[in-house]
Amino acid sequence: MTTSASTTFPTRAGGTRPLAGTGTLVRFALRRDRLLIPVWIAVIALMVLSMPNALNSVYGTPAARVGLMRQMAANASLRAMVGPVFGDSLGALTAWRIGVYAGLLAAVMSLLIVVRHTRDEEESGRQELLSAGMVGRRAPLTAALLTAAIADAALALLITAGLAGQGGAGAAAFGLGVGGVGLVFATLAAIVAQLTASARLARGLTAAVLGAAFVLRAAGDSAADDGSSALTWLSPIGWLENVRAFAAERWWVLPLFALAALVQGAVAYELAGRRDIGMGFLSTRPGPATGRLGTAGALAWRLQRGSLLGWSLGFFTAGVVYGAVTTGAADLVQDNEQAREIFRRMGGQSAITDALLAAVIGLLGLVAGLYIVQSVLRLYGEESSGRAEPVLAGPLGRLRWAAGHLVIAAGGAALIMLLAGLGFAVGYRKDIGPILGACLVQLPAVWVIGGIAVLLYGVLPRGAVAAWGVAGAVLLIGWVGPALNAPRALLDLSPFSHLPKLPSAGMRWQPVLLLTLLAVILTGAGLAGLRRRDMSG
Repeated sequence: MTTSASTTFPTRAGGTRPLAGTGTLVRFALRRDRLLIPVWIAVIALMVLSMPNALNSVYGTPAARVGLMRQMAANASLRAMVGPVFGDSLGALTAWRIGVYAGLLAAVMSLLIVVRHTRDEEESGRQELLSAGMVGRRAPLTAALLTAAIADAALALLITAGLAGQGGAGAAAFGLGVGGVGLVFATLAAIVAQLTASARLARGLTAAVLGAAFVLRAAGDSAADDGSSALTWLSPIGWLENVRAFAAERWWVLPLFALAALVQGAVAYELAGRRDIGMGFLSTRPGPATGRLGTAGALAWRLQRGSLLGWSLGFFTAGVVYGAVTTGAADLVQDNEQAREIFRRMGGQSAITDALLAAVIGLLGLVAGLYIVQSVLRLYGEESSGRAEPVLAGPLGRLRWAAGHLVIAAGGAALIMLLAGLGFAVGYRKDIGPILGACLVQLPAVWVIGGIAVLLYGVLPRGAVAAWGVAGAVLLIGWVGPALNAPRALLDLSPFSHLPKLPSAGMRWQPVLLLTLLAVILTGAGLAGLRRRDMSG
């Protein structure tokens, strides 16, 4: 068989067009995340947009708002938690009360998007297949960053439009600041994704930097009541508060976000051009010559131990911090009947300090729901990447394989709540028993969220990511519902609303046992579906 000398073959576009195929990859990424990104945006935006009405119900008069500013100026522990107040308008109080946490959530959303569409794709082998065709070398990274930028821009637009009634300039500054924090951590995640060879490690390292940014901002704000500390300026979250939305906006701060994103993006592009697909600059430690993982539980522990360690450290630290500021927070609202009523709706009907403890511990329980969803969906990640198939090709059955991960998920939730309780005991320095009980009583509701994730994965694997939507909706109901005086029917949609509000109220075993039973039923139904369906999903 001969071939004419004039015969030509298609050449790989990446050689001359490094961004070829970027548009197609962006559309593909948006299609894959058509549920995940809207849920993230909706949760963050609703938390922000519900705040003016909630604050108006608590600090409805100028005198009350001025009093709040004076108290915050004198309370270093509360400034460490939520930042300083720069104005007495409802818009300024909104930026103060929710700005730090909106920035944190935007950063988490962005780093997850970038790692998902870069390192995750390489780990699964899909990126190698795409790069063998007409896809440029830097197109996947560009598509991931553009996807994150689209999400951050949509979030910024919603916040700006929703808060425009409080002042157009302040709303734009606040929206751009929140989106800017997300973009900074998107480009940071792009760098880390080039350095590491593991998606888990990339997420963990970027999250660790985010935690460090929060700690720097907290340390700086506790030292200065006007955001002027050098530690505050070392953190992108500190830049967000120093934009001073609705309080003589500092527009010159916003270019800091753009500059950081451009520099980090350039570094990520340079690193992407210097490595092979699937490899990282940080070398991985070689495994042992002979295998040591003899059980499904040992394999699950090996895969999830890093994530569990990060969550454990985070919950213990949160317990210490919130325990330390509980007394100061109680002093802040003791003269405000509306504020006391909101905290009682969130945490019970007893003394205000106990109600505050119950409310904050309840919020940690809501966040623990995110952990258990992440842990359960590790099953879906192992299956979709093809790593589960060789494991299940041997004598190991599906139920034993899944059980290893579910034990880590349920037991890990118990561990992080226990560590949160120990952290509260360290920070609050009072009776440990009631606080530990308040933390552990959150577990049945957390397990229900995990049971829903198991059910979705077992019965409808391609829709398993909807578990994030469930966890986000529960978080939104628990965080915003009491402040907005939401109807009881809406609050009851969350399993957490049925739990006893320890330590401010008495223990009730019936809802705890019923929720535990519901979690068992949901998990059992999900495992039954997993046993019957094809592993291809």
